[in-house]
Amino acid sequence: MYECHALRRTRLLAQMQAAGGGIALIPTSLESLRNNDASYPYRHDSSFYYLTGFTEPEAALVLVAHEERLQSILFCREKIPEREIWDGFRHGPDGACSLFGFDQAFPIAALKTLLPDWLATAPSLFYAFGCARPDAIVHRWLDTTCQAVGSATRASPRSIDIAPLINEMRLIKDQSEIALMQSAADISAAAHRRAMRASKPGMFEYEIEAELLYEFRKNGAQAPAYTSIVAAGANGCVLHYDANNARCKDGDLVLIDAGCEFGSYASDISRTYPVNGRFSAPQRDLYELVLAAHQAALDAIAPGRPYLESHEKAVRVLAAGMLEFGLLDRNMCGELDDVIASQAYRQFYMHGTGHWLGLDVHDVGQYREPVLFGEKDPARPHRKLEAGMVLTVEPGIYVRPTPGVPEKYWNIGIRIEDEVLVTADGYHVLSHAAPKSIGEIEALMAQ
Repeated sequence: MYECHALRRTRLLAQMQAAGGGIALIPTSLESLRNNDASYPYRHDSSFYYLTGFTEPEAALVLVAHEERLQSILFCREKIPEREIWDGFRHGPDGACSLFGFDQAFPIAALKTLLPDWLATAPSLFYAFGCARPDAIVHRWLDTTCQAVGSATRASPRSIDIAPLINEMRLIKDQSEIALMQSAADISAAAHRRAMRASKPGMFEYEIEAELLYEFRKNGAQAPAYTSIVAAGANGCVLHYDANNARCKDGDLVLIDAGCEFGSYASDISRTYPVNGRFSAPQRDLYELVLAAHQAALDAIAPGRPYLESHEKAVRVLAAGMLEFGLLDRNMCGELDDVIASQAYRQFYMHGTGHWLGLDVHDVGQYREPVLFGEKDPARPHRKLEAGMVLTVEPGIYVRPTPGVPEKYWNIGIRIEDEVLVTADGYHVLSHAAPKSIGEIEALMAQ
């Protein structure tokens, strides 16, 4: 069951060995207090989970690639039956070692004793610095190691950022990951369909959000992958709106940006529809424009194509529509190439057309040609797409009341977002089950 995690550890150990060897420390997330003695629902660190499959708090993975020794070692909570009465099942070091395929496992308390000793002879520490509280602990261990080793014996271990290595691995999804992401997309698509069917004028945004959350949990999703956006009318022009407390009025469009997390993998889908079930003529104009931009972006997705090309194709379609519908004035902004060069379109489309998707909703991985081990080169070209990458495609248009902009388009906010897998010969839309065309949406809502 956890063979894929063990294979990932093996791949990472090989990369560490190629970089000169050393010891890697990858801790999981810390538990976070919500208020007084109540904690937020716990969620493990994504990279830790990617390499272990282990979901308990108070755990860390140590990888040893040093002196012909390749080992993966888990540190976790001890198995204490009395604590399990209060907090639930614990694997404990012995159970975790056998089930998850580690070479060794120790109680988490042993980490502060064993790791400094191991570092004393290791050439490098591979670690993702920037993890708040764990950083302070690791720095103390390094200081202790340096003091113990002494300048006369040998140099202290060098620090290497392990995050770029793991991030590049996470960027290309294997078949087990794709299957989980398809399940997450299917559940989220069902939630969007449910929200459309339930919507009617007079409902509050949070009532529609409740339909989404119900469908997520009913189908086994652990949680929303991010705070759901349910934005009616003018709220749809606020990119990260999440108050979800306004009443939907007859004639409003509702923009929903929502996805669940299933098997620790995120879904991310946006749909926009009329709360009364029928698009008005101005809404239809702008919706078809965004839909055309969406298709243009999809058409630019295939192995070997630059990541940025998808955004550039969408921008060109949107900018042409802004000129056609009078959102932008030709006398002031010029023709299409001028609008793109000056970025005048950003008045109505101010964000990118997508991002990586995976264990995190804004997943890891560089958007330019990858650079490892802290090298910097801002002139690097945008990377080319590869089979196994998963990205979102999410063009939109947001028209706030503005002098000179036709009033019939005011307060229209539209975003259409799909999850897209890059395949060997093109792409596959994971979120295809969420209605997207005007005909599909109006037919569904008519039911």
